[in-house]
Amino acid sequence: MLAAGIAALPGRADEIRLKDGKKLYGVIVGYEDNMFKVKTDFGFVLVEKDKIASIIPTTPAGAKSDAQPAAKKDAPQPMKSAPTTEPALASGAETTPDATSASAKSTALDASKRQNPAPKIGNAAVKPELPAKTASTGTAAPAMKTAAPNSSTALAATATPPPAPPKEEPPANREEIQGNLYTNYTHGFRMYKAPSWNLNEDARTALPNAIVAMGTFNESTLLVVGQEKTKEPLDAAARTVEKRLHEAYENYRLTSQRKISVSGLPAVEYRYRGLADGHDWSGTLAVVTRGGETFTVLGMTYADTDLIQIQENVIARSIASLDFTPKQ
Repeated sequence: MLAAGIAALPGRADEIRLKDGKKLYGVIVGYEDNMFKVKTDFGFVLVEKDKIASIIPTTPAGAKSDAQPAAKKDAPQPMKSAPTTEPALASGAETTPDATSASAKSTALDASKRQNPAPKIGNAAVKPELPAKTASTGTAAPAMKTAAPNSSTALAATATPPPAPPKEEPPANREEIQGNLYTNYTHGFRMYKAPSWNLNEDARTALPNAIVAMGTFNESTLLVVGQEKTKEPLDAAARTVEKRLHEAYENYRLTSQRKISVSGLPAVEYRYRGLADGHDWSGTLAVVTRGGETFTVLGMTYADTDLIQIQENVIARSIASLDFTPKQ
């Protein structure tokens, strides 16, 4: 494409002199990635900025003869200063439309015109040097004005997302054990705790919505009291919780379901069997509503040991002893 552009000589074009001695005739229409885009009769050509020695605007036929010497004299001068190479090249490229419009506009090649480029190349290049130039002419597009130092500072400030709201910390779990009685003052309830059971802090923090977890030292029996974050009525909330058991156990089997009363409050009780962690489990789930709050009590024990009947009875006693008291 470069060879075709060099061989062509359009009637109205700028003369682009390359450092290797070759010449290219065309109109610069864009600048991107350190390369000028030049439109020739044969199509568009990309020329690296570093390979250009100078750009000389060519006067169209019919223009006054004194316009061409002025262009040849003035155009190469900006190339002498390395830091301002890009503005100089853009200026030379943008004088072409003025020169080709009519012979009466041949004075468009003077120095004042070439120092105030039209926004064609400036909009495409969007280089750090260009916003200051175009802003001085009053023709800068809004996108280019945002690149100015003051505007970019304002943009950075507005683009900064608002700080995230502080994470809501759960209330402190104020609890107490007196003999075989467990009391939770934060959530307002107390219940029976078997003498062989201990509080299991690891299980409490690992299980979602758990308030307290207690059980045997080897975790063959575990009872967890939790509070659901739901506003559903009792039956719908109970079905939602029971559905999780299907996902937690293999070979999950619901053995019984009934409505009961816990501490004088309506509740739904599920009894089930299932496999988890290499053991067969026997479990009891009770879902209780108190006002607008929904509590769950889940007791489970190994079903593949001789102690299954004893532990099932202990779990049933703990659930039945649940007593909701006013919060303190």
